[in-house]
Amino acid sequence: MDWNRVEGSWKQLRGKVKEQWGKLTDDDLDVINGKREQLEGKIQERYGHTKDVVRKDIDDWYDRQTW
Repeated sequence: MDWNRVEGSWKQLRGKVKEQWGKLTDDDLDVINGKREQLEGKIQERYGHTKDVVRKDIDDWYDRQTW
């Protein structure tokens, strides 16, 4: 997985992230700014999932993206 794609396209991907994890606010997305660790932390915070569940969810979301 090449997370650099997400970081480089963050402005375009914000909407897709918000569709997937609707509890994330625009302020959260500004803080995340494409950083995977930040995304994992915010999803854990908003949804109360474990780190392993969040990582799998993010991996699944990433794999569904059309690059």
